[in-house]
Amino acid sequence: MLARKSIIPEEFALPALASRMPRKPVFRDRVNKARFIAKNGSCNLAHKNIREQGRFLQDVFTTLVDLKWRFTLVIFTMTFLCSWLLFGMGWWLVAFAHGDLDPHRGSGIDKCVTAVTSFTSAFLFSIEVQVTIGFGGRMITEQCTAAITVLILQNIAGLIINAVMLGCIFMKTAQSHRRAETLIFSRHAVIAVRNNRLCFMIRVGDLRKSMIIGASVRLQVVRKTTTPEGEVIPIHQIEVPTESAVAGNNIFLLSPLVICHVIDKNSPLYDLSAMELQCSDLEVIVILEGVVETTGITTQARTSYVTEEIQWGHRFVPIVTEEEGVYSVDYSKFGNTVKVVTPRCSAQELDEKPSILIQTLQKSELSHQNSLRKRNSMRRNNSMRKVNATTGMRRNNSSLAVPKVQFFTPEGNQNVAVT
Repeated sequence: MLARKSIIPEEFALPALASRMPRKPVFRDRVNKARFIAKNGSCNLAHKNIREQGRFLQDVFTTLVDLKWRFTLVIFTMTFLCSWLLFGMGWWLVAFAHGDLDPHRGSGIDKCVTAVTSFTSAFLFSIEVQVTIGFGGRMITEQCTAAITVLILQNIAGLIINAVMLGCIFMKTAQSHRRAETLIFSRHAVIAVRNNRLCFMIRVGDLRKSMIIGASVRLQVVRKTTTPEGEVIPIHQIEVPTESAVAGNNIFLLSPLVICHVIDKNSPLYDLSAMELQCSDLEVIVILEGVVETTGITTQARTSYVTEEIQWGHRFVPIVTEEEGVYSVDYSKFGNTVKVVTPRCSAQELDEKPSILIQTLQKSELSHQNSLRKRNSMRRNNSMRKVNATTGMRRNNSSLAVPKVQFFTPEGNQNVAVT
């Protein structure tokens, strides 16, 4: 038996209609990716399987400076102890070779080093020579050439050890990243419309009064990319220009500044919308460099922003105000943002459809006018309340006034009013 043909045409059937309906793009969930630069500026990178470890010993000074403080202090202490022990052994051998350790030796024979009768006394004399304490109980004589040679060698070795170790300690305390502790960045980055263009913005500031000379800010986008040939680049660094690129990218960091990157055709954020940005795995690295005014040392401060730390449709609140002829900076609002009307589409769609930006600007203008009206109405209500309060106080004061009392005199029936 043949199947009965459906009365509804096939082009109007439910599967056909469902296939022709436009579908919303489905975005994959973002996989938690390890960030390349931490918020405090440290690099999240581990070096493994380094075979040529001897290269680090060729630059001993830099290796000592790069070590942690606990290792540096241990090396500092052990270096002096080993040098004292080594030359203490040398002084003991000199005294032993000259026969100064013999208790039956006559008192008329001069010793190489006076009052050195054991290894302990030789060790104490070694400390006195290298540190130049000179208590006066032990001294070298001109009887032994070997003792004079050991004295010269220990003085030279002591000067070298002091120069290297004290220089290492000084360089560790005066490292450039110490100055970077007072260079701060905003906790979040924002994307909003500025000068009719979609912009990526961050805020930087300096807590010290001593300035950073020749300060410059660089932005880099780090993401995993694949070339047309199939090569996978796990850390692809893309340089991102800022708004002040014409002036050599230098900034005058006297007060907190908002660094702006215009999202144009050359930007790696050009084809990303608000939804696509949250699903991407890119990371924006910010590098602030400059010369410290007081020391002349070049310093560098770093931070990064992952997609969860980029707020779309926000703007930084102003924190610089003028009070009694002095500009004041309120750092309690350094990272505060406020929501603004911003299109959720990408900058590429805004260039293709300028009407979206015009509608957005009209909405922002209307919201601005509404906020102004609300403020004016609140001010009027407050002024009316003040006027009503003052009039009420006047009426109460008038009701509390002393009433007039009239007295009738018998002569002439004249009324006399007394208050």
